[in-house]
Amino acid sequence: MHLLGVHHVSILTGKAERNYEFFTKILGMRLVKKTVNQDNTESYHLFYADGEGTPGTDITFFDIPGLGRTYRGTSDISSVSLRVKTSESLHFWKERFESFDIKHETIRKRAGRNSLSFEDFDGTRLILVADDGEEGVRSGTPWERDDIPTEHSIVGLGPVTLTVEDPKPTVQVLTEVMGFRENGSYPSPEEKGEDILVYSTGEGGSGAEVHIEVREDLPKARLGRGGVHHVAFRVPNEEEYSKWAERLNDYRLPNSGKVERYYFKALYFREPNGILFELSTDGPGFATDEPLETMGEELALPPFLEPKRADIERKLRPLEF
Repeated sequence: MHLLGVHHVSILTGKAERNYEFFTKILGMRLVKKTVNQDNTESYHLFYADGEGTPGTDITFFDIPGLGRTYRGTSDISSVSLRVKTSESLHFWKERFESFDIKHETIRKRAGRNSLSFEDFDGTRLILVADDGEEGVRSGTPWERDDIPTEHSIVGLGPVTLTVEDPKPTVQVLTEVMGFRENGSYPSPEEKGEDILVYSTGEGGSGAEVHIEVREDLPKARLGRGGVHHVAFRVPNEEEYSKWAERLNDYRLPNSGKVERYYFKALYFREPNGILFELSTDGPGFATDEPLETMGEELALPPFLEPKRADIERKLRPLEF
């Protein structure tokens, strides 16, 4: 069994309206699903992705109005990457961020790739990474917009960075349980930081990597707006999904058991440093209950929540996009 790469990341936002503005109007991603947090249906759950909602391209947000800020530290998913095709695109995005007054840094190398870090309105730490023809997990389909040339579109998720105090137990789970392989390291952007460790799965490439940053000088993180709730990894089909459920139990890793999310099936567990991982199937996908052409335009509810639609809609505040 091999995990294919990163499936999605889920983040907390304090205001869905501004979140939508940032990810669609500034970053040019597509809202492919407007639904609710299935564990708290009074909260919206928004999914942004490529033009087709391809697995490995979606970044999702739980909307929690009034949520306090994140306090950075260890036991944390400290940054999330988004893929673009070439380094030329990074220059396009740098100019675009300047025109929108978006906080960003300079273009620099990370794990041998050119990259550009920036923050959204909630302070989420994001990084654009350039594929530049690198082999590995394929990218998604650009979402066409008049103000963003398709050659510069965001086409998927890149590496996630885990910040931990002690890397050994996290590495053990990644390699012995999840089948990741060591793939080198690169210098930390912090002046006195240790080299950041790189681990990859599946076909490799930026869409299939986890980076581990070791920070013994930081307290444990406190999750708030802009913080990453969990990272999910791609399972190709339901047969392997069932085997992963057995594997987690064989390794005596406490886990959620099988969870039906309708658009995919999920398994949740925490690695030893307390970071929440999810294993998610590629299918059936976001077009299972909406036409591909109109995904994300209306509030979508899975069949097990549909009978409660009137009550759910009554408790949700209207979103005007």
